[in-house]
Amino acid sequence: MDPLVALRVGAIVVCVLLGLFFTFVSMTGVIRLPDVYARAHTASQADTLGAGFTLAAVALTVGWAGSGFKSVLLLFFIFVTNPTAAHAIARAAFEDGNVPWTEGDERR
Repeated sequence: MDPLVALRVGAIVVCVLLGLFFTFVSMTGVIRLPDVYARAHTASQADTLGAGFTLAAVALTVGWAGSGFKSVLLLFFIFVTNPTAAHAIARAAFEDGNVPWTEGDERR
């Protein structure tokens, strides 16, 4: 096997594994964390990284053909919109009167 091809396949595998890891962390955080603020935090950061690494693996797999370019554009779109959407959700929750969870709070 050509060393360049082996390096590309290795990078694809690493990107997919990192994408799966961060997506799993995000899913676990959304299920386990106590309030909307903590859930929005984990969803905006870990989910963005999970989708980013997965889309990077897609771009590496298909190359710079039309689909690879579209996946890179989608990657930038997700990097901009995920944190913005999480901020909007947290701000709406705050304006609605949701109080952040604190230590000793029984709303767990």
